[in-house]
Amino acid sequence: MTAITDDQERTLGFADIALGQIKSLRQLAIPRNYEIWYVYATGYNSSLNRVINETLARNGCLTEVDLDQIHDTYLSQVRSTDRIDHVGARVISEIDDVMALINDALGLTESFGATLQGASETVSLAKDRDQLKAVIEGLVKSTRETRDANKALEERLNSSKSEVSNLQKNLEAIRAETLNDPLTGLGNRKYFDRALSSMIAISHQQKEPLSLLMLDIDHFKSFNDNYGHLTGDQVLRLVGQSLKQTIKGADITARYGGEEFAVVLPNTSLRQALTVADHIRRAVKSKELKKKSTGEILGRVTISIGVSLLREGDEMDCLIGRADACLYAAKRNGRNRVICEVDPEYSAEIQVQVA
Repeated sequence: MTAITDDQERTLGFADIALGQIKSLRQLAIPRNYEIWYVYATGYNSSLNRVINETLARNGCLTEVDLDQIHDTYLSQVRSTDRIDHVGARVISEIDDVMALINDALGLTESFGATLQGASETVSLAKDRDQLKAVIEGLVKSTRETRDANKALEERLNSSKSEVSNLQKNLEAIRAETLNDPLTGLGNRKYFDRALSSMIAISHQQKEPLSLLMLDIDHFKSFNDNYGHLTGDQVLRLVGQSLKQTIKGADITARYGGEEFAVVLPNTSLRQALTVADHIRRAVKSKELKKKSTGEILGRVTISIGVSLLREGDEMDCLIGRADACLYAAKRNGRNRVICEVDPEYSAEIQVQVA
């Protein structure tokens, strides 16, 4: 009882802090804001707390745009995890219910078998018509009960089949979310690893070319240092949007991690990949970065890109390693450029890494 009381007092304390923050900052007392400040009060999401503290220190307030961005970036993934747990619990509950019904049906079947056995013995000992009639009436009653129970079991199993099918669809939808980077809308690292591994296997089997682009945002740290992490998130979104607008068809785009992105180009030669890479670079540079909360023009974003081509016998790490080396070469040679394995800058980069 004491533990329950302590939990209640602690959660109420978090609620008081959340409402106090909403009131002091003159924000709307809506569920989104309450969720943000409640999580802030618990201290469990250090990234959320960091970006809130940083933004308040920098601007003295959180705009509606800031709150939207914080909620989308730092809380949506947590919600997906909660949904997975909820659906998983429902599946387990459904299975438990069905198993209980099956056990009841097995018990009823055993009982009916015993009834038949008893009736057989009684019939053999029956001496008159009334005794036979009683045995037959008992069998009819037991048969009806078994039939009704089987019918109820069939209906429940059909209902359970439909429920499990719906839960499976929900899990598949949530699974798709877990392979998605919530900030950029691209695939995440887990999605990238699975997709690249599969495409490499297909390319080796079918003897088709496959190219990989590794992209990195130039001077990304300065965006965070000068304008805050919310603006840094906006830069990541800008690059993600450029990739979605540029890459189509069977090509794969993903946020590899931090400010690094990846593009997998199946059935694409190195020359074609270089054309795609430069198209992406130009698309990103063409967009003007504007701070959402103030409308301030912050300039343009540039990216550096490394390009590698799948070789015979290559595994995933080899292909990524060469693309990364090309990316580092692009960084060392002035940024805002594309470098591939046949460029002299790549050979120089390899020599630097070996040394």
